[in-house]
Amino acid sequence: MTESVEIRVGPPSLTVHADEQFLVCGPDGKIAPDAQQGYFCVDTRLVSGYELTLSKMSPKLLNSAVVQPFSARHEFVNAELATSGGAIDGGKLHLRLDRTVHNGIHEDYDLTSFASEAVDFELELRIESDFADLFDVKQRHVVRRGSLESCWDSDTRTLTTSYRHGDFERGLRLQVQKQDSEAEYANGLLSFRIRLEPHERWHTCLLWVPFGVSNQAQGPIEDCHALLTGDPELAKRRREWRARVTRIKTTDSGVNAVVERAVDDLGALRLRRIDKDAVAHGGDGVEEMVPAAGIPWFVSLFGRDALVVSLQTLSLSPGLTAGSLQALAALQGDRYDDRRDLQPGKIEHEFRHGELAHFELIPQTPYYGSHDATTLYVWAAAELWRWTANRALLTRLRPHVERALQWIDTDGDLDGDGLQEYKTRAGDWGYYNQSWKDSGDAIANADGSNAELPIATCELQGYVVAAKRGWADTIEQAFDDAVGAAALREQADRLAEAIEERFWWEAEGGYYLGLDGHKRPIESVASNQGHLLWAHAITGERAARVVTRLLEADMWSGWGVRSLSASHAAYNPLSYQLGSIWPHDNAILARGFCAYGHGAEASKIARALFDAAERFQYRRLPEVFGGLTRDEGSFPVQYLGANVPQAWASGAIVHLVEGVLGLEPDAANKRLRLRPTLPDWLDEIELTNLRVGDASVSLRVTRDGVSVTDQSGALDISAESAQT
Repeated sequence: MTESVEIRVGPPSLTVHADEQFLVCGPDGKIAPDAQQGYFCVDTRLVSGYELTLSKMSPKLLNSAVVQPFSARHEFVNAELATSGGAIDGGKLHLRLDRTVHNGIHEDYDLTSFASEAVDFELELRIESDFADLFDVKQRHVVRRGSLESCWDSDTRTLTTSYRHGDFERGLRLQVQKQDSEAEYANGLLSFRIRLEPHERWHTCLLWVPFGVSNQAQGPIEDCHALLTGDPELAKRRREWRARVTRIKTTDSGVNAVVERAVDDLGALRLRRIDKDAVAHGGDGVEEMVPAAGIPWFVSLFGRDALVVSLQTLSLSPGLTAGSLQALAALQGDRYDDRRDLQPGKIEHEFRHGELAHFELIPQTPYYGSHDATTLYVWAAAELWRWTANRALLTRLRPHVERALQWIDTDGDLDGDGLQEYKTRAGDWGYYNQSWKDSGDAIANADGSNAELPIATCELQGYVVAAKRGWADTIEQAFDDAVGAAALREQADRLAEAIEERFWWEAEGGYYLGLDGHKRPIESVASNQGHLLWAHAITGERAARVVTRLLEADMWSGWGVRSLSASHAAYNPLSYQLGSIWPHDNAILARGFCAYGHGAEASKIARALFDAAERFQYRRLPEVFGGLTRDEGSFPVQYLGANVPQAWASGAIVHLVEGVLGLEPDAANKRLRLRPTLPDWLDEIELTNLRVGDASVSLRVTRDGVSVTDQSGALDISAESAQT
């Protein structure tokens, strides 16, 4: 076990969320519109400003924290107050604000006086709504396209604010549910006149109730002080999630804390299934959810993100994969629409439901501009079969997989040369880069300029190799289709040969980042090549050279492998994808290293990511952080604007554990093989309730071997050493 310094580095805000709603505020509870904060519901900001005062003075923040993913607490004392009844010394009033998000927000305000005599003062709340679209908030360019109207009803103590733009409507009701003094509303302020005797306590609660939102349930939690448990539905969902997923426990308490946080975040990021017939078709109705990509910007169904998380977390739960595959099947492309980069068989990239999407002012309705999502769909379906052998579900998915394969061989290969290339057809609407590194400047030539479209990045080819080989095994086992399987394997082998012939870069001992629009090599050393090991698409000899190259000083920061070499002309460790560190990317590299028997090198990445997680707020890895070099006084530096929590950053933790254990399921034949490579800083890993097909097994893995501690159902378990 390594020592770790207790440094907490995180964003200057608190975020709480449930379903498709989330609240981003300052540590003091304030919401500032220019800070990209607010209460958001289904891609619309319902509250854009919030400020709390005591007799016109801001209280002094003592501390605040997220208590559960859906709740937060803020603790204050008063500043010195001048009131009509006289001065109140600072620190005599204790104010606690609790917020719980679920179908709205429940706020609890609790004030206690520690003054020696009775005190009179006012508590005032300024709450503003702009109903801005999430895209406008993110771009800091808020435009009001419709009309706002507010109304205070003193009888019901309700402030109603509504927004209308044509047939697009959103609204928010602020209801004073319980109060120890009368609420008044004037000049944009909700106020309470309060008188407290020594040690007397005052309480009120406020409900934020959205309306005009499809699928909105009955309303917020009505019970006060529910921030720990939420309402019965939230508590039940969390209990069911934790009861059904594999429990991961190690001999390292720091690792355990990071794993627990990641598993909780994955559960909390689940969205409700689009296909509501899951139970009727063999689903258990508990896990068959899809993960939101991340908070605050990606609270929606993203194809690539959902599928990467699916591939990361099958050992934790097959439910995220089953849910994602079915939800994405319902949105699979069925025609051509260049404005949205839509093509038959293609899997969507992003689906939005706000004002801009409603009036088709953005293409995310949904938008299909990711090249890899369609291939990942095939790969994830094959992996789901390996873990579950669920023939009924596979039969439902098979037509969608076949259409995805057809897209790979047609529109996915723009010039028919056997390689995967991307190029937007959407003009200024479309994403220039459509691999996982999808920022506009992410795929750079050696001189730092943008590579010319169409681009064939190396990892896109590897994904196809893995997908076709995986689906070949699947249809041979599940449908006895030996002819179709042989054809797919031949295609995959041919592409694997092309990777070696056209992408190998002997001078750098690795693979080119990709080929540009003229099929010229993009001579940039980047992390993408490591994904070829995850896909098991290259030879063992060259895999070993890639491992060595990715851990050289220009790529290795000490906190992980950089997305781009520090020697590159475009390198910027604080950029989005030009030298930063992505946890999911590093977990993929570690998984690939383990697949080729390079356990020690994978352990180096795993240790770095766990060290980084322990230094971030709540031991939670962000979407991306800086590629600055680690030294004795350093700590990981979060990328400004990163999503926290983010689904595939959380999934990366599970992926690391799976890689270290070398789990290889074969549910159809009721087998589980392990090829463990425990790092020297981790003596033991215990898995409880690991599911393979209909069987459930609990395992203890040590350096001495693997032992079964509990098992239900028939499952043949074997372990072998991982060899380089």
